[in-house]
Amino acid sequence: MARVKRGNVARKRRNKILRLARGFRGGNGKLFRTANQRVMKALCNAYRDRRRRKRDFRRLWIARINAAARLNGLSYSKFMGGLKKSDVRINRKMLAQLAVSDPKTFTNIVVNSKS
Repeated sequence: MARVKRGNVARKRRNKILRLARGFRGGNGKLFRTANQRVMKALCNAYRDRRRRKRDFRRLWIARINAAARLNGLSYSKFMGGLKKSDVRINRKMLAQLAVSDPKTFTNIVVNSKS
């Protein structure tokens, strides 16, 4: 049986991992074994956090809407219930943006949801 050296294949595989680990601190970006562990962990975290980001933004929007609604004398749940009843279809992202950048318009929406 002939000897197989795998020189090119192994180097390419290692370099691919080391490229992904570029910028990591210390040996985590230079040494293959630790870089491999860090890259695997980083990819797991990235996968998980792509889903978590959506939750985090929704929580932020809800907190902003709640704060602005309370300034206008309503709780978040009463405000959102009023929007549903008055058939105002604005998503939470837009409501939060209005609450931050245009409080007068947000106040008009709150008045609409009360009636």
